[in-house]
Amino acid sequence: MGRLWLRLRAPFAAYRPLQAGVYRATSPFLTPSAAYGLVLNLAGVETRAPGAHAITQVREDLPLMRIALGLPGKPPGVASLYQQLHTYPVGNSGKERKERLHGAKYWIAPARRELLVDLDAIVGVESTDEALLVEVGRGLRGERTEPRYGLPFAGDNNFLFDRIDLLAEFPMARWYARPEQESGPLRGSCRLTVGINRADASRTTSVFVAPLQELSSEPPEAAWIWTPRSP
Repeated sequence: MGRLWLRLRAPFAAYRPLQAGVYRATSPFLTPSAAYGLVLNLAGVETRAPGAHAITQVREDLPLMRIALGLPGKPPGVASLYQQLHTYPVGNSGKERKERLHGAKYWIAPARRELLVDLDAIVGVESTDEALLVEVGRGLRGERTEPRYGLPFAGDNNFLFDRIDLLAEFPMARWYARPEQESGPLRGSCRLTVGINRADASRTTSVFVAPLQELSSEPPEAAWIWTPRSP
């Protein structure tokens, strides 16, 4: 199984699980699902399913990978900002505005969105498709000429990375790992999304992890997560 290491740095990022309401929280760190999508983007792999759908669907034949996430320094901070949320309302609210806006979203409400500040993350990737990992390196070096879906972004397409580095050596990091069954409360524990199902949110999967207390160059087995699902 081939392996590569990436280091991602962004001044701002947001990895929001599927949610509604006027307060949109972010996961406290990069998620396996977001790291997976970034790797496929860099490799030039189209993830969108063909056909017309009300909600963008994800292809079911995408390659499986094992993802490990590491924290090389301090965890990112969490801040929030206010935005105007433009939507189509549920029910009859605001229907008198609908005709005047000619199809535009006619329900506007203030929303508060969380974001991560100073994200610095290590991503380990394992795949049986070593050619795919080679394409990631080509994408980072600007050697790919095939069209791809947009720029790599840090979870929210308003936020771009400052740097994405392909690492030649094992990085030192505190790896996010599944806790042992009998462990007590762990600082920094959280649930991160692994596989996203846009058509049926109840089928979105996640994993409960916590950053290890000690730095290490090799992720433990408990830090490797099959993404977007187990084989």
